[in-house]
Amino acid sequence: MTPSPMDPRPSAKKNRIDSLAATAGGGTATAVKDVHVSAAGKVGDTGGVSLIASAWARLRRNPVFLLGAAITLVFVVLALVAPWIAPHDASKRIPELLDDLRPGAIPGPRDGFPLGSDEFGRDLLSRLLVGARQTLIVGVFATIFGLTGGLVLGTLAGALGGWVDSVVMRVVDVMLSIPSLLLAVSIAALAPRPSQWTVIIAIATVQVPIFARLLRGSMLAQRSSDHVLAARALGVKPQAIIFRHMLPNSLGPVIVQSTLVLATSIIDAAGLSFLGLGNSDDRQPEWGQMLGEAQRLIQDYPHLAFYPAICIIIVALGFTLMGESLREALDPKSRR
Repeated sequence: MTPSPMDPRPSAKKNRIDSLAATAGGGTATAVKDVHVSAAGKVGDTGGVSLIASAWARLRRNPVFLLGAAITLVFVVLALVAPWIAPHDASKRIPELLDDLRPGAIPGPRDGFPLGSDEFGRDLLSRLLVGARQTLIVGVFATIFGLTGGLVLGTLAGALGGWVDSVVMRVVDVMLSIPSLLLAVSIAALAPRPSQWTVIIAIATVQVPIFARLLRGSMLAQRSSDHVLAARALGVKPQAIIFRHMLPNSLGPVIVQSTLVLATSIIDAAGLSFLGLGNSDDRQPEWGQMLGEAQRLIQDYPHLAFYPAICIIIVALGFTLMGESLREALDPKSRR
C-alpha cells in the first residue's frame, strides 16, 4: 500500500530519525557531505604478532603447559645440582645404615635418611637425586642424536625427492614396522659390554625414523608454498632454497616432537636398564637400573621399586604435557 503524499506518518518517521541522529551526535546534526576523512581519526599501528609470540600468549594461560613446564624445570634443576644437594655419597655404603643392615632386614626411614637404605646400605634419597642426572643425560643425548639423524634423512627425502625419497622412506618404513622397544633391545644387545652409551645409541636409532618422516612431510608442504616458488622464479640456487627457506620453516613441528620424544626416551632408557642392557656399574645410579635391582625384593620392600618408578612416571608426564601443549599452540588446526 503506497502512502498518500498528504499522509503525515512519513514526515513523523523522518522527524523521529532526525531527532535520534541529533541526540547521538551530541545535539548537533552534521550532514554526511560535511564530514571529512581527517575527522574520523586514525587507526593505531599495533604491528604484527609472530607465531612464537602468539603461541606464548596462549601457553602462559594454559594450566596444562604450566604444570608440565614446572615438572620439567624441577627435574632439570635437580639433575644439574644433584651432586651438591645429595645428603650422602650415592656410591658409598653408610656406616650408620650398615649397623642395622642384616639379611632380610633393610633399614627404613630415619633421621638423616628420609627414604632409608637400599639393600647394600646406601642412602636411597641420594641415589635417586644422582640418578636423575643419569636419566637426563640419556634422554637428552638420545633425543639429540635421533633428531640429528632424522634431520639428515628428512632433508634428503623432502628436498631432493625422486629415487632418493623412495629409498630413504623405504628404510624408514622398515624401521617403523618394528616395535620401538624391541628394536632398541635388539640394538643394545649387539654391544659386547652394556653401558650408558649403548642405551643412548639404541634409543637414538629408534627415534630417527620418527623425525625423518615428520620433517619430510613438512618439507614437501614447503616445496609448493608461494615463497619457494617465488625464489625458484627469481633464480635462487637450490641449496639456498633448501637451507634458507624450506628447512627453517619446517623445523617447528620437529622441535615440538622432540619434547614428546624426550618422555619416550626416558621410559625406553629405563626399560633397557631394567633389562640389564644399560650401565652395569651401580656406583652411577640410574632410575631404570634401580628399578631392576629392586625387583628381587619387591614383595618385602616395595618402596625400593616405588620411588624410582614414580620418578620416571612424573618426569615423563611433565615432558608429555609440555609437548602436547606446544603442539596445540603452534598447530592452527588444533588451537582451541
